[in-house]
Amino acid sequence: MKNKWRILKILVTVILFGFLLSFSLKRFNNAKMENVSINMNQSKTPVYFIDEKDIKDLVKQYNPTRKIGDVKIPELEKKINENPFVDSANVYMNLNGNLNVDIKQRVPVFRLSKNGKDFYVDEKGVEFPISRNFSYPCMLVMGDVDASEYQELGQLVEKIDKDDFSKKYFIGIKKEKDSYNLLTSDGNYKVEIGDLENIDFKVKGFKTFVEKYLVYQNPNKYKKISVKYNNQIVTTLNPYFKENDSILRNAPKIEIKSEVESHKTEEKKSEPKAEPKKEIKKAEPKKSEFKKESSKPKKVEKKSEPKKSLDKKKETSSKSSSDKKKKQK
Repeated sequence: MKNKWRILKILVTVILFGFLLSFSLKRFNNAKMENVSINMNQSKTPVYFIDEKDIKDLVKQYNPTRKIGDVKIPELEKKINENPFVDSANVYMNLNGNLNVDIKQRVPVFRLSKNGKDFYVDEKGVEFPISRNFSYPCMLVMGDVDASEYQELGQLVEKIDKDDFSKKYFIGIKKEKDSYNLLTSDGNYKVEIGDLENIDFKVKGFKTFVEKYLVYQNPNKYKKISVKYNNQIVTTLNPYFKENDSILRNAPKIEIKSEVESHKTEEKKSEPKAEPKKEIKKAEPKKSEFKKESSKPKKVEKKSEPKKSLDKKKETSSKSSSDKKKKQK
């Protein structure tokens, strides 16, 4: 009997607890949602692609009655995560009836200009569009960059941002064909690094070149400084720079003149080789003209023969007339 009473007590308490729970749940669901708290998890550099007002508008769309029971939390969370500026979102309800929305926005690593379109790329290599409300300051990358290279480019940009020397000189990255170039703020030259391998070694090579040589020179005289080769730096001079290179200015004048003269003599020697060919081609029509001119006098000589015979006849006739006059005398 004692066991039966215990069982009845347990059943009664469970029923009462269930009734109270259902009653409280109905009351809780019918209650109005008092507050919506939106927490933007910011990184070291704050990002403002999304406004709190935009999130509250979404909450109103998925809860027009503003009742706690009418909030569709899974659908609202999915909708927020579909936003291109959101990295992750978490939506949950407190016992006080407050709706909490925790949002982590995407942080751009660089801005890519590709095929006439501009967009951001985050550290995970995910593309997302540019916002009209907010512009994030980051490295500009130009050229036909493959999506498989986004993370490596992101690592390169992070290394440049952490290094004070690189951050001072490099302001952009441009891909030309299959080679990457770093655009600089000092002068009009670019630093060719080739592929994205051994970046630390290549940046150190450029740093030594700047500290030992470029500091004492005018940077505008260079068009390109290549560090993509192993253990060597190749420079290309700017053809529009008026002043001479330091090596040429420090060199003796005789050597400079001899180099120029030898260059000119080589050009002059190379020119006459083409002239005899032109003369031979032009000489062929002259021979044909000479033949034609020589043939004309032959025809003239043939026509001149009757004239000579006429002259002879006139002479004979004149002689005969003179003989007749003598006889008459």
